[in-house]
Amino acid sequence: MKRRTSAAAIFILAVGLIAGRADAAEPCPTGFAEGKRFTVLVEGDGPDIVLIPGLSSPRVVWDATADRLKGKYRLHRVQIRGFGDEAGVNAEGPVLEPMMREVADYIDDCITDQGRTAPAIIGHSMGGLTGLMIAARVPQEVGKLMIVDALPFIGTLFNPAATVDSVRPQAEQMAAMLRAQHGQPAPTAPLSDPGPLSMAGSMSNRPAGRTAIAGWMRAADARVTAQVFHDVMTTDMRAELSAVTAPVTLLYAQDDSLMPAERAKAAFEPQYAGVAKFTAQMVTGSRHFIMLDQPEAFAKAVDAFLAD
Repeated sequence: MKRRTSAAAIFILAVGLIAGRADAAEPCPTGFAEGKRFTVLVEGDGPDIVLIPGLSSPRVVWDATADRLKGKYRLHRVQIRGFGDEAGVNAEGPVLEPMMREVADYIDDCITDQGRTAPAIIGHSMGGLTGLMIAARVPQEVGKLMIVDALPFIGTLFNPAATVDSVRPQAEQMAAMLRAQHGQPAPTAPLSDPGPLSMAGSMSNRPAGRTAIAGWMRAADARVTAQVFHDVMTTDMRAELSAVTAPVTLLYAQDDSLMPAERAKAAFEPQYAGVAKFTAQMVTGSRHFIMLDQPEAFAKAVDAFLAD
């Protein structure tokens, strides 16, 4: 392979275009592959699927999906360094852009350069944004893309008129607050359901989901969480959507206690107007982690996406 928590919890949810090849990792066998910005667990056999988790989430967020699919597909489960393991180079400087470039190189070296069909990418939150960036900037590396509860520019979720410049002060302030948590004593209390009014409660409406998310947030490196939060908040892909040639499926959450269905539809679907091949599905009764809140609906949607 070529070298190449706060508001952050809502989305649990620089290097330029020339940075890519210098940052890639070494060739990937089946099993465990080490990259500079991430690691990959490769398992199963069949058409390739790349699974990218969201902010502060480790690859175990895809466990149920992997258990269902690895008998028919070759899965590449990405884990960003700092979200479940040591931060490494992600401890300093931008993360999203160089990480995206390295994932694109991984796909090129381990999949398409091997004569295999460009993979399906399924990305949750930040992972969905990462997939969208690859699809726009390296379109030949993406066969199809499923984006799970993410937007081309997250700022529009809070203000339809938002711009990168208008959200940057808030992003920098929040990132500084998150970064200040690094080095603080780690909590020692056993994990338990933090409750529906907690930070994790804004992302899952199930006790098991809230407990898992709280644990992932606790284990994440605050420096990486801070930087990725800033990177996501200040990334606007709307002007690049016309470059996306792969079919894109958006799966987005809707919970009556957070947002009525009509508002959720208006907040998500129009933001993808520039994508030529686009379909969207709202998953009701769910918060941000659809795979945890509505696992059956999520599994059905994934199966339909892969079969199309």
